[in-house]
Amino acid sequence: STDSVERLTERVEEMKSQNSEKLRNEYERLVDGLRDALAAREEDLILANPILPDKVLHEAIPGNIRKAEHFVRFLKRFIEYLKARMRVMHVVAETTPSFLQHIKEITYIERKPLRFCAERLASLVRTLEITDLEEYGALAKVAAFATLCATYDTGFMVLFEPYESDHSTVPNPVLHLACLDAAIAIKPVFQRFHTVIITSGTLSPMEMYPKMLNFVPVVQESLTMTLARQCFAPLVVTRGSDQVTMSSKFEVRNDPAVVRNYGNLLIEMARTVPDGIVAFFPSYLYMESIVAMWNENGVLKDVWKHKLIFVETPDAAETSVALQNYRTACNNGRGAVLLSVARGK
Repeated sequence: STDSVERLTERVEEMKSQNSEKLRNEYERLVDGLRDALAAREEDLILANPILPDKVLHEAIPGNIRKAEHFVRFLKRFIEYLKARMRVMHVVAETTPSFLQHIKEITYIERKPLRFCAERLASLVRTLEITDLEEYGALAKVAAFATLCATYDTGFMVLFEPYESDHSTVPNPVLHLACLDAAIAIKPVFQRFHTVIITSGTLSPMEMYPKMLNFVPVVQESLTMTLARQCFAPLVVTRGSDQVTMSSKFEVRNDPAVVRNYGNLLIEMARTVPDGIVAFFPSYLYMESIVAMWNENGVLKDVWKHKLIFVETPDAAETSVALQNYRTACNNGRGAVLLSVARGK
C-alpha cells in the first residue's frame, strides 16, 4: 500500500500539470456528496456492499480529503499509523471504537474522513483514469478497512498478529478485520432482492439462522434425504500402496510420500470410476502446490490418459467455464476430473 500511495501521488501531480480542470470538477462533485454512488444503488447498477449506509451517501465528503493531494497525504498518515501499530510481539484485539480512539489520540485523524476513504479513493481512481487497478489493490483494501472501522461501532473486531501462522518463527505481522455479525454482510442482499433462498446441507438448527442474519423467514423447511437406495459408498483411505500413512494434516500434507500416494490414488480412481470425479482440497494455495508437484512427478500425465482435468480457480468466470466443460466431458463419455476447493465456488 505504501508503494501504491506513492504512485497515486505521482499520478495526481501529473494530472495537475496536464489537466487540472478534471481535479477541479471532481472537487465540485464531492462538495455535493456521493450522488453517483447513491443513484447506482437505487437503479440496481451495483449490489450495495456493507461499507457505506445509504444515509451517508447523502452527505458531502469532508473538506480535508476533497482535494486529491490532501486525500493522498491523509492516506499516507493512516498507512504510517498502521505500520507502527503492526510492530507487535503478541496478539492485540480491539473493538472498532477503541481502534478509532487510538488513531485520534496518536495522529489526530477524525472518524468522518476515514468513513469516506473507500468511496473517495474510487472517485480519484476514476478521475485519474487509472486502468491497471491491480497495482492499487493493496491501497483499496486499506481504504475499505478504514471505511468499515469508521462506519460500524459493533459487529467488527480489529486484530494485530505478530506471526503469519502458528508455526512461524520469523515475525511477519498480519492485520485482520474480523466481521462478527453475518447480518451486516447479507443485509444488502435482503434489501435489493424481493425473494432470497438460503439453502445448505448444514443449516441446523434452522431456528438459529434467522436470528443470526436478522430476518423473518416466510417459508422454512427441512427436507430429509432417503438412503433406501445404496447410492453412497463412504471410504476412508489411511495408507498408500507403499503403506505410508496418508493424511491431510498440516504437519504432513506436503510430505513427498503423502503427495505421491494421493496422486496414485487419483490415478487408480480415474482408471476405474466412470464419467466424473471431483477432488476437494482445503485451500486454493494448497491445491496449487499439490497440482504443481503432481505435474512434476507425472501424476497429471497419467490421469490425463483416462480423463480430462479441470481446475477451479478463485475467478468465478473461469470456474464457470471449467464446470461447464467438466459436465460436457462427463456427458459425452470422455470423463473428467475436477480439482476444486472445499467451500470454494
